[in-house]
Amino acid sequence: MHATGAITPYIDVAQLVLYAFWIFFAGLIFYLHRENKREGYPLEAEGGASGRFVVQGFPAVPTPKQYILRSGQVLEAPAGNRQPEPPFKAQQIDTYPGSPIVPAGDPMLAAVGPGSYAMRPDAPDLTFDDKARIVPLRIAPTLGVDLADTDPRGLPVIGTDGLVAGKVVELWVDRAEHLFRYLEVELAGTSGGRTVLLPMGFARIKKRRVQVDSILASQFAAVPLTRSPDQITMFEEERVMAYYGGGTLYATPKRSEPLI
Repeated sequence: MHATGAITPYIDVAQLVLYAFWIFFAGLIFYLHRENKREGYPLEAEGGASGRFVVQGFPAVPTPKQYILRSGQVLEAPAGNRQPEPPFKAQQIDTYPGSPIVPAGDPMLAAVGPGSYAMRPDAPDLTFDDKARIVPLRIAPTLGVDLADTDPRGLPVIGTDGLVAGKVVELWVDRAEHLFRYLEVELAGTSGGRTVLLPMGFARIKKRRVQVDSILASQFAAVPLTRSPDQITMFEEERVMAYYGGGTLYATPKRSEPLI
């Protein structure tokens, strides 16, 4: 006698539903893993006759798909119309695959290690109402420094070598988050009051000075500049951050030596 709902003595509806779920779940994993390869793939690995070969893995990279961004720009992923990668300014210390690399030329500008950066869009990040998100306070007069905090404007900026790099002349605020993102530093000894940006994450604001431990005072002169004096693009943010990040390892030769 068959059980209720059974098709045969060995297969019933519940068993078929379980098999269907397994098949669906396996397909879902396959789909998500494949979609996950729209960014960062195909990978390049060392080896082969040409020195590098492409790695896709399983499943392969999906066919390109177009995405319409808020600005109206069409982005294609994977690959498509992304910006070209910066030149690789480093070399391996040995010939075997996976050997460590060292920067070639000025390590602060090599864009490797802590100084590497992503190829973000070369356009300003926008607020909900399509205004530049990060601007100096002179563009956002309704915002300011809390009375309980130290206003760094006018304070000297001290590099990791203890020398004065310049002075703070302005703060750049994130109008979406209401946070200060950068200090605008007027370099000491420059004609025309040349200024560069200093990310807040690399600055320690004291009562009488702003301390920067990532780079030397003399290295402020090579901080990447912005095209506009009143806004910064996402790509320019990457380069500014990468420069100070690179200083944590490359500002002095001693920093890239073994700890012991």
